[in-house]
Amino acid sequence: MANLGKFSIGVGDRFAHQAKAQLEACILASQAGVDVIPVWNKSNREHTIIGSEPASVRAAADAAVNDLGWKLPYFCDADHINLSTVERFLPSCDFYTIDVADYIGKTAEPSSIDRFVGHHSELLGAIRMEAAAQSIDITPELLRRTAAKFLFAVQEAGKIYRKIEAAKGNGSFIPEVSMDETDSAQTPAELLIILAAIADEAIPIQTIAPKFSGRFNKGVDYVGDPAQFAHEMALDMAAIQHAVAAYGLPSNLKLSVHSGSDKFSIYPAIHAAIRQFSAGVHLKTAGTTWLEEVIGLAEAGGEGLALAKEIYAQAFAHSAELCAPYATVIDIDPAKLPAPVEVAHWSSAQFTAALRHDPGSPAYNPSLRQLLHVGFKVAAQLGQRYLDLLDANREVIAKNVTHNLYDRHIAPVFFGPAANQTP
Repeated sequence: MANLGKFSIGVGDRFAHQAKAQLEACILASQAGVDVIPVWNKSNREHTIIGSEPASVRAAADAAVNDLGWKLPYFCDADHINLSTVERFLPSCDFYTIDVADYIGKTAEPSSIDRFVGHHSELLGAIRMEAAAQSIDITPELLRRTAAKFLFAVQEAGKIYRKIEAAKGNGSFIPEVSMDETDSAQTPAELLIILAAIADEAIPIQTIAPKFSGRFNKGVDYVGDPAQFAHEMALDMAAIQHAVAAYGLPSNLKLSVHSGSDKFSIYPAIHAAIRQFSAGVHLKTAGTTWLEEVIGLAEAGGEGLALAKEIYAQAFAHSAELCAPYATVIDIDPAKLPAPVEVAHWSSAQFTAALRHDPGSPAYNPSLRQLLHVGFKVAAQLGQRYLDLLDANREVIAKNVTHNLYDRHIAPVFFGPAANQTP
């Protein structure tokens, strides 16, 4: 049976060149005493933009595991799939992020809602969350309203799961249900009701990705109240533990934090919740590795720096087109984007200081970073020219990728704020 383990990290690798550098970060974690399972994730949208296929993700992951002698599990994620996109991922993937956000708010058949509400009277009243020493209250109105909002989406998740199961076989893959790309955060009470519905659909999810309050913008820190996030995460973990006991969901079911890269201000809260509940977590990162490629090119100087500047100039010129698909998860201030003619005169140090996510640096530019985060299409259009420079500057890029993934992400989340960093 496929088992994700307690701690795992989703690692995006836009151009399938950094799998070894990413795996090195997980090896460092194991050497320090914590096993963090790598999951290489790439969405249908990213494959379409880049012109790649899921088989390329599998090939890169397999090669890295082979070369570095990784003996623990690893997975390839069909990221944010639905019924219309899942087919192309079936031969290569063994982790499926079933995204039903588009179906939230679509109402199930009234008879289905009636059956669900009638079948789950145990959800009514004050439900004691033993792990959190706190109760959540679910009224008849809340139960019915939540069922009306989410039941159709969960039923759709069931259809997608059964399609994957028919092709892959029971227990041969990791199912996740994702509800993060929607307008409003789910409350812990709603999450508990959703988990009851998932259990009714017999989906053996090992991770669930709710939407938290605050903004999880691409490539930059969390925007919101970290204390509120900590409170939500604790109750969500308690709700998961309650649902596992009440509905027979997999014992290793855990939260998945999407757009989790670079959210430095909430990593202490995630680590504290892990310790409080002896729980696992899946931290999903993606474009942070692509940005480390650009940083590495700029740091290398010469042709690498020139290409990094060219990528920025093209992203600046086509910002409206590049930003449109990501409008809900970026906040770019156009007035803070330097003109390409200015960037053309930057040194390696100036370019990397503006792009590298170091909130303490006065040169760090979150708007520039977010624009380049969504600008990977520019590099895709450069084709072999971009890939050749990745190969030519492999060592400096790999150093940045490993350092970023281990020191800025794995260490603070899975080891804690006082974790030792790599030399």
